[in-house]
Amino acid sequence: MDCLDSNAKPLLISGMGSLAPPGSGGHFSSNKDDAAMIDRHTLGALFESQKHHLNHFFDNLDLGQAQAFAQALVDAPGAIFFSGVGKSGFVANKLSQTLASLGFIRSAYLPPIDALHGDIGAIFPADILVLISKSGSSDELLNLVPCARAKGAYSISITSVDRNPLAAICDMNVHLPLEREICPFGLAPVTSTSIQMVFGDTVVAAIMRVRGLTKEQYARNHPAGKIGKSLIFKVKDLMKKEGDLPLSKEGDMIVDQLSELTSKGCGCLLVVDAENHLIGTFTDGDLRRTLKSSREGIFKLTVGEMCNRNPRTITAEAMAVEAMQRMESPPSAVQFLPVIDNQRLVIGIITLHGLVSAGL
Repeated sequence: MDCLDSNAKPLLISGMGSLAPPGSGGHFSSNKDDAAMIDRHTLGALFESQKHHLNHFFDNLDLGQAQAFAQALVDAPGAIFFSGVGKSGFVANKLSQTLASLGFIRSAYLPPIDALHGDIGAIFPADILVLISKSGSSDELLNLVPCARAKGAYSISITSVDRNPLAAICDMNVHLPLEREICPFGLAPVTSTSIQMVFGDTVVAAIMRVRGLTKEQYARNHPAGKIGKSLIFKVKDLMKKEGDLPLSKEGDMIVDQLSELTSKGCGCLLVVDAENHLIGTFTDGDLRRTLKSSREGIFKLTVGEMCNRNPRTITAEAMAVEAMQRMESPPSAVQFLPVIDNQRLVIGIITLHGLVSAGL
């Protein structure tokens, strides 16, 4: 017999499938008095406890083991696979992705169950298999090690329990000192996973240093993120040019250039001479100030008379992030920069809006 009412509609919770919270009877309470409240002092005490346990890890970590592990990754002749079960599996997945993002080490996450059902075919002789486990007693990992060894892989375990079976069968073990979990029962992996992540990320940072990874190399593997964009994009990649430039001659009357000032979407005019050398800039702010001070006299003024003849500029080969920094620098921020060459010829304009739209 079906125990579910066929007419009942599941109660959807964002990020939690279709189940209501335990003990809710399928309903949510809108009364804040019915909700459990987090005590600030208790929370602070937990953070202090976590800090204490993390310090225990730092104070007792065997740096010799850590160095041997890091060196094994640096010297790896093949690919480096990470594996783990449960929350340790999430850490293993994250560390493999971080290592792969460096660009000079082939690294991937190998789910232990999938590995035992065919995915171990990705492992070749001279590869390294790193297995992360708090207890070192997960059957999935214990079953995976001999299979990986049969394929010629070198196995390394990262564990926190002394004399565990996983460490006993691996070629290398790194012990991560764990005093206890801060969960009320000392069971949920809320401290051990933090230790695993800190250890792994620190080793990755050491590898970046010893291999002399440059910002440019790192950026090549992060083209879509802000990191990559700030290290890859140059001014020439984002600037407006040619027909999109709001150009004006210094002898042009201000009133005759209002269309050019507003139609190009830059909020300014680039004032140039007959050969296109930059003379200065005239902004919509300059227009407002001129109108306020000169009133009807504005009809007799030229752009050259009221323009800023010492504007901030930048070159096309400069990094786009440098353009943003220059726009935001004291004494006051600006919304654009004329792009000029070494002869002060105007070749483009880069705007704050364009930089923001590009994700910078």
